[in-house]
This record gives sequence, structure tokens and C-alpha cells, in this order.
Amino acid sequence: MKHFDSNVEYIKYLVNKEIASRFFQGTLTESEDSYQEIAKSIIPGPKAQFRCCIYKERHIIQDRVGLVLKPTKDDRVINVLDSACDECPIDRFVVTEACRGCISHKCKEVCPKHAITIVNHRSYINQEICIECGKCKEVCPFNAISEVKRPCVRACPVNAVSMDDNRKSKIDHNKCVSCGSCVYQCPFGAIVDKTYIKEVLSLIKESWNNTNYKVFAVIAPAIASQFPEYKLGQVFTAIKNLGFYDIAEASLGADMVSLYEAKEFAETVEEKGWKTSSCCPAFVDFVKRHYPQLMPHVSTAVSPMIAVSRMIKYQHPDAKIVFIGPCTAKKVEIKQHDIKDAIDIVLTFEELQSVLDAKNINIAELEEMSLQNTQYCTSSYYGRVFGRTGGVTEGVVQAKEIQNIDVEIKPVRCNGLDECAKALRLAAVGKLNGNFIEGMACKNGCTGGAASMCHAVKGINDVTQYGKSATSANSLEALNGFDLSLINMERDYDKA
Repeated sequence: MKHFDSNVEYIKYLVNKEIASRFFQGTLTESEDSYQEIAKSIIPGPKAQFRCCIYKERHIIQDRVGLVLKPTKDDRVINVLDSACDECPIDRFVVTEACRGCISHKCKEVCPKHAITIVNHRSYINQEICIECGKCKEVCPFNAISEVKRPCVRACPVNAVSMDDNRKSKIDHNKCVSCGSCVYQCPFGAIVDKTYIKEVLSLIKESWNNTNYKVFAVIAPAIASQFPEYKLGQVFTAIKNLGFYDIAEASLGADMVSLYEAKEFAETVEEKGWKTSSCCPAFVDFVKRHYPQLMPHVSTAVSPMIAVSRMIKYQHPDAKIVFIGPCTAKKVEIKQHDIKDAIDIVLTFEELQSVLDAKNINIAELEEMSLQNTQYCTSSYYGRVFGRTGGVTEGVVQAKEIQNIDVEIKPVRCNGLDECAKALRLAAVGKLNGNFIEGMACKNGCTGGAASMCHAVKGINDVTQYGKSATSANSLEALNGFDLSLINMERDYDKA
């Protein structure tokens, strides 16, 4: 069985696997009885494994099942599972021994809830009425008030997670960019990403063995870091055995994006001064929500999965496409109005593992699929390394060179949204030491995606080795003469 980074991932896997198993068996229903049966099969008892009692554990499992079988109808992908939230009993602001009992009492005066009193000449915070605004910490001249952040709050790079009046986590969806960092970091699994396993399996089933329509799987290059115990060709065979008509590499779309983006950069950088990449949906959303004045600097290139999917649908008008990758933000991206024609559903690597095991597919026993003989698996090294930090820059630079474009690209590679924010702030005031920002929301790039099964740093090398196995020398050769002008490669962010 697959090794999981945490018990949270394992529980999510068990829920998704049980649902997929029942789908394959034809016994899946949306009744309350079904929810309870699934919960009991995962938490048989009599002893609780993680919570106070098996009833609490089963209740949480039932809520998880409900989110899969009856997902909310809005487009919000990241949500709080209230029943799983531990209401972390952490006092965020605490007065330390460094308090000198000064006579100014700035901390007391600034508190909007009058939660601070003076006891024995020292400040004391009444945690019952403290709203954790942090104003006391800001004004303390001795820095004597310490701050301890909850894991979900600390994980969010855009300050979208906070606590409600009941100390439950809440998400400000006006700030959230759906990167999924909080989903991965919450130790209680109380923040979840919307799952479309049932919809994926239904899409495949209703194709009637791809006679009604053809179902393609577009796979992110970060797949190379997820199944190190198997050969990649075996993994592709396993995915195809789920009932897909054919497999496509999202990295072929990355080759397409590289060629487009290099041309766009050359045509616009003199006017704009600097540009950013656009392949990471969480990064693009980050700019749009938090630095909207900088959106004109974002490349108009569609992301790789959109590019290759449009190629497939151009050649197969009846195609349905499932994107498989490590990214929760992709579930938001596919519903944006200017590109919603390309991808039908997103399945994460975590969910993929559940479905493979539910269908009893033993990857070790499978033959390797020959990627060289597969129409949409001809990507180059440069397309494949889009899956890790620095890869986009490599791709765009080589695309400039092979297209004989005379322009200097001075890259600024950003590893995570904190670095992205710093680069954007510098660029906004004309102090960026470069002219091309590679924006990646997740550290280490897509290999560190929130919905990956393995987040090890060595995933960067795995993706690089995957790139080195490519037989196409560059992005032009990878596309084998395909005319990019036949595909709409341009975003319209005003309609997104």
C-alpha cells in the first residue's frame, strides 16, 4: 500500500477509496444509511483511533462522504469541515516574562475589547474575550507579547484563514487563491478541497468504453515524483486501465506555452517593462486578488493543461478530458469562463491513488506504456520540467532561442507565494532585478502541490530525470509540426 505523509492523507484516501469501490460495485447511493455504512467500514471500533470516541470519528467521516457525494454547488474549492475542526485551544497572544510592567500600558489602551488588565504590575490577557487582533503585540515597546499561530492560519500565504467567534476556522474567499496549503497543513484534516471522484468515474462509465465519446487523461509532469517505486510507463498504463481512451502529457502543453510565451514576451516586454508567467493558477489568482494593478504584466498564455486539451479537442471534437495533477487550484481554473471549454473535470494525485486501489489495479504487474509511440506524449525536456521550480524559465528561454527571437530574458524565479509577493512589490516600484517573474504558488513548484501524495524535496530531481528521458530535443520538435495558430492560446482575464 502507498505510504502517506500523514494520517490525514490516509483518512482522505480511505474515504475516497471506499466511495470508488462502491461505485465500481454498483452499490453507491447517496442515502444517510450509505454514509453511516461507509463510516463504520472505515472506523470499525471499538476503540477510537484519533479522536475522543468512535462516534466523533464516524461523524467526521460521514461529513467527508457527504462532501464527495453531494459537493456544494458554488465554485469554492477550499472549505472548512466544521465537525473536524478542533477549535485549536491555542491562546494566540500571551504575555511573556519580558513584560516590565511599564506605566504607559499601551497594550491595555489599544485593546478594542478591554481584554487586558494589569495584575501585580504586569499585563494579563483575558483569553475569553480576546479577539486575537494583535494590536497589543504591535504596540508593546518590549516585544513582550508572543504570538502563536494555528497551523491553518500559519499555512495560508495570503492571510485568508482566521477564526470565527467559536474558534472554528473560516476562510475569506475574497482573499483565498485555492493553493491548498491550509488543506495540507491542517493536522486535523479540517480544511478540505472539493472532490469530483464520482463525477470522473461517471464520465468514464457513460462513455460506454469510449464509444459514446472519448475520455482522455491529461497528466501533470509532477507525476514523475509520485510513484517512485514504479516505472512511469507502468503508471500511465494503470491510469489508462481505468477506462481512458488515451493519455496525454500536460508537459506537451508546456511546450506549446513556452513557444507562445517567448513570442509574447518579446512583443510586449519593452512596453510593459517586465512580465510574469501564467501557468500556475494560484499565482495568477494571487496577482488578480492582491495586486490587481499588476495584471497587465501577467502573460496571457493559457496554462499547459488548457493548451494540450484544446489541441486534443481540436483533433477529437467529441473528447472529454480529465486533468490529473497535484493542484487544488486547477479545480477552480477549469471553471473560469474564458477557458471552461478545455477541461471537464480535475482529479488529484491523492484521488488517483484511491481510484486505482479501489479497482484493484496492481501497478507492479503492468507492462510499461511506450510514451514515444503515444500521440500526446512527445513532450521535450523543457516541457516536462515545468513541474518544478525554475522549469518555466528554462522552457521560455529555450523557446526564445529556437525561434531566433532577439530579446534578453532576465528571470526572477519565485519559489512559493511569499517570494512571489516580494518580487511583485519590487517590480511595482521599478526595483526588480530582472524582467521575467516565474510565479509558483507552491514551494518546489508543482512537485510540492497540496494534493500530492509525496512532498519530498527529491521530487524536484525526479521531475528533472523525467525531463531528461524525453526524446524530443526541444519544444518545436515535440509538437512535430503542429500549427499552434489553430489553437487559442490566449487568456481573456476580464472574462475569467
